[in-house]
Amino acid sequence: MSESEVLTRVESGVGRITLNRPKALHALNRAMCEAMTDALLAWRADDAVHSVLIDHAGERGFCAGGDIRMIAESGAGDASEARAFFKVEYRLNHLMFEYPKPLTAIVDGIVMGGGVGISEPAAVRIATERTTYAMPETGIGLFPDVGGGWFLPRLPGQTGVWLALTGARLKAADTVALGIHSHFVPAGRIEALKAALLAHPDNPQAVAASFAEAAGPAPTTELREAIGRLFAFDTVEDIFAALEADGSEWALAQLATLKTKSPQSLKVTLRQLRLGAAMPSFADNMALEYRLGGRVVRTHDFQEGVRAVVVDKDNTPNWSPADLAGVSEADLDRLFAPLPAGQEWTPLT
Repeated sequence: MSESEVLTRVESGVGRITLNRPKALHALNRAMCEAMTDALLAWRADDAVHSVLIDHAGERGFCAGGDIRMIAESGAGDASEARAFFKVEYRLNHLMFEYPKPLTAIVDGIVMGGGVGISEPAAVRIATERTTYAMPETGIGLFPDVGGGWFLPRLPGQTGVWLALTGARLKAADTVALGIHSHFVPAGRIEALKAALLAHPDNPQAVAASFAEAAGPAPTTELREAIGRLFAFDTVEDIFAALEADGSEWALAQLATLKTKSPQSLKVTLRQLRLGAAMPSFADNMALEYRLGGRVVRTHDFQEGVRAVVVDKDNTPNWSPADLAGVSEADLDRLFAPLPAGQEWTPLT
C-alpha cells in the first residue's frame, strides 16, 4: 500500500486522500488523478463519509504540479497522452469543485499548478509557514490551467492577473490575505489538526477555525493599489507600457520578470483570465482550458520552456515569437477555437 502514489481510505467518517509521490514532489499523473476520482465517486454517496481530507506524505511539499515531462513528450508527438491526462485531471478538478461533502486540503509546503487545482476547490484550505504558492506556467510556455482561469480573476483586484503573468511566489501571509487559502495553522500543529478533523468529521470549518492563527503581515497588501492600476489592461502590451511609464522600482522589476516569460503564454494567459472572469460556470472554464491545453503543449514555446527549465535546466529559453508583436490575435484565435464535434471536454456524468 505504501508504494501507491495516492493512498485512499476512510477513517472515522473522513475520506482520506494522501499524495504519496514525495520524490517527485507529488507531481500528478493520470493514474493519480484516476485514483482520487474513483475514491471521491465512491464516497459521494456513502453515508459513512462525512467529509474528505487531502494531504501529502513527507515534508517537501503538497504538490508541485503535473507530470510536465510526460506532457512535453506527448506534445512533441500528437499530444494524445497529454489530452487524455488533461481530460482526467480537469474532470477531477470539476468533481472537487461540485463535490457535495466538505473538502479540506492541507497545503503544507510547495503548491503549484496541478497542486493548486486539487486544493482550490476545497472549502477549507490550510496553509502553514512552509507553504509556497505559485502559478509559474508562463515561464515554461504554458498557461495557468486546472481552473486558474476561474480562480485567479476572482482574487482581489488584479492580483490574480499579476500572479498568472509573473509567476510570483507567495507565502502563507499573502495567500491567506488574498483568500487563496482559508486558514493559517503552524506546521507543528498539523497532526493535532488532523486528529481533530477525525474526531469531528461533520464540521471541518469549525475545526480549522479553532486551530487557525494569524499568518502575519501580508507584503502584497501594500502592492494592491499598484497591481490594480498597472495590470487592469486587456492587452499585454498595455501592461508593459503602464509598468514602464510608472517607473517605480517595483514596476520595473515586474516588467523585467515579464520580459523573461513566453510572449505567447503571456497573451494566452491574459485572454484566458479575462474570458474566465465572465464564464457562467466552472465547467465552461474547464472546457476552454482543455481546448488550450491540447494545442499549447504542441507549440514551440512549451517544448522549449520545458527543455530550458525542466530538462536542461539552463533557464535560457529561446521563445518564438521572441516578442509580443510576433503573437497575433489570429494566432490566439486558433488556440482558443472550439474543438470539433465530439472532442470537447465534458464533466463526469
